[in-house]
Amino acid sequence: MAVGEIKRRGLMLVLSSPSGAGKTTIARALLASDPNLTLSVSATTRPIRPGERDGEDYFFVTPEKFETMAEAGAFLEHAKVFGHRYGTPRTMVESALEGGRDVLFDIDWQGTQQLAEQARDDLVSIFVLPPSTEELERRLRARAQDPEDVVQSRMAKASDEMSHWAEYDYVVVNYDREESLARATKILAAERLKRKRQVGLRDFVEGLREGS
Repeated sequence: MAVGEIKRRGLMLVLSSPSGAGKTTIARALLASDPNLTLSVSATTRPIRPGERDGEDYFFVTPEKFETMAEAGAFLEHAKVFGHRYGTPRTMVESALEGGRDVLFDIDWQGTQQLAEQARDDLVSIFVLPPSTEELERRLRARAQDPEDVVQSRMAKASDEMSHWAEYDYVVVNYDREESLARATKILAAERLKRKRQVGLRDFVEGLREGS
């Protein structure tokens, strides 16, 4: 923190969308452009994919270990998605927020609801919509990571996922990656400036009143 800078509590920035709408691309771009933003690395029971690294993309754990962690209250949120379980480790996130660092979450609406129950004042949520159903399917196929039955399953689930858009603070329609990134960046900048996050503001004002 720079000399004279007012202490700020970090925030939790959530990006959610149907699979293929572009939230992960936006998330990666935000992380690359903002040094004060760190990714929340989830634990998951799903198999590791080519190119992924344990502890960097996800913490890959067995279903038994995941259940043990969940029962111990080790997750801020956890959910089952497409047959696999995902959860956000509590300790690392809370430490980052206390230190004034912002944490980015790439999670679904179920996880977002749980985060809101746990720490609504720290939460800023953005729902990313595709420009059309046809474009959503095209993007899913362009990834070439999933077999046909998985693509169809994701498309079938997209309607239900999109029905939760009104539960989010902001909605971004992802017509264009750069435009969507710019909007997410502006949202983050505005939320960082909110008075409730400036936890050092009271002491700063008192100092001003005392002439220091």
